[in-house]
Amino acid sequence: MKIIDHTLTVSEKIPTFPGSPKPHFIEWETIAKDGYNLELLFLSSHTGTHIDAPFHFVKNGKKIHEILPERLVNEATLIKIKKKANQPILKTDIQKFEKKHGQIKPGTAVVFWTGWQKNLAEEFYFSKNPGLAVSAAKYLVSKKINLVAIDSPSIDLGSDLKFPVHHILAKNNILIVENLANLEKINSDKFHLITSPLKFCLLYTSPSPRDATLSGLASWG
Repeated sequence: MKIIDHTLTVSEKIPTFPGSPKPHFIEWETIAKDGYNLELLFLSSHTGTHIDAPFHFVKNGKKIHEILPERLVNEATLIKIKKKANQPILKTDIQKFEKKHGQIKPGTAVVFWTGWQKNLAEEFYFSKNPGLAVSAAKYLVSKKINLVAIDSPSIDLGSDLKFPVHHILAKNNILIVENLANLEKINSDKFHLITSPLKFCLLYTSPSPRDATLSGLASWG
């Protein structure tokens, strides 16, 4: 069994959403002074790889601490479909995949590899990313999936600031995971996915800063 880490490493140099602060790590206590090391962390909850709870876009939606743990361990389907800047993943793209690989099962996770992660250091990474078309989002809702994930910073197109896909998925209680890394290391279209967000009370999203041993996201075949 091969376990793959799909989280971006969070450092003070990691690219962040426009308008969001850069992470800042503050040395609070040290071995030399206190007998142990301890840091304070300052960062946006959308830093790096993260999960969006429905409350992100729905007033009465579930928040991070209200997500049942069984929803975070999933059978998953990987759909590899390379997309360019602001190019949507269509309903027909998903249906073509199903014709070749079989139907997506209810209650599972669907993960999209678009190849966009290679642009992480570019200025346009957050503004021109590929994402789901509305038709694709509605189709996934009809499949009654549990979670959808993508290797770009948003499940919506970078050019669409009305976030229609977020709204559609959140209203239907579908979890969203964004900014996944290392999806190219998965060599099968079926695998198991574990998502382990920090259990913050009242938050709508939770980061996955694995290097800080706070939470993470991993898969195995």
